[in-house]
Amino acid sequence: MPQALRAVVPLLMIWLSIASATAQTLVVSAASSLRDVFTEAGREFERQSPGLKLVFNFSASGVLLQQIRHGAPVDIFATADAITMEQAQQLALIKPESRTIFARNSLVVVVPLVSNHDIRQLSDLSRLARVAIGNPATVPAGRYAQQALDAAGVKLSNVIPAEHVRQALVYVARGEVDAALVYATDARYNAGRVRVAYRPSLGEPIVYPIAIVRNSKQPVLAQAFVSLLQGPTGRELLSRHGFLLP
Repeated sequence: MPQALRAVVPLLMIWLSIASATAQTLVVSAASSLRDVFTEAGREFERQSPGLKLVFNFSASGVLLQQIRHGAPVDIFATADAITMEQAQQLALIKPESRTIFARNSLVVVVPLVSNHDIRQLSDLSRLARVAIGNPATVPAGRYAQQALDAAGVKLSNVIPAEHVRQALVYVARGEVDAALVYATDARYNAGRVRVAYRPSLGEPIVYPIAIVRNSKQPVLAQAFVSLLQGPTGRELLSRHGFLLP
């Protein structure tokens, strides 16, 4: 699918959701790896705020950035890396004072649950037929994966690109690739079909920033959702879903 179309389709879905939602709607655009924990946090937030409807839009952080840049009606932006959020700030798309880091993650190599591949270092990936990695241009997990490979001096000619980190995970779970570089939290999501084979080291921490979008129509409610994530309820949810706390 062309890049422009990939950006437009989710936008239409958001606008349709808003049109059919209640008067108080909070739109959250978040990295794909946050799908499970944010969905659960959203249910808790709606329970605490009767009459409020949360609309989630999950995709690669870079794709979400372009949607907001082109006018998507978003209240909260949560990314899987600091670079994308910094770009959002440089483009004046977020309120800088609201920007904060609420979680951390780690990178892992996953293989199908039934696999004979022994991965002891990143160079072992070159022996495989297919390795899934998120597109480094738009997927933070792919960017971190490329950084780890570059640091290890490994060049792969067997890469299958993924549009987001969950897609890379699905490729492994279905046996369509031999391995993938994903976040540790994503590996937990499909633990019955994939297993962690190796944990590469990174020179920088994987952090998850969140911020209120400058054009948010619900800034007070947006801040309340961010506060929930940073409070006891949010921290418990993040830990239960395998995220590391900041």
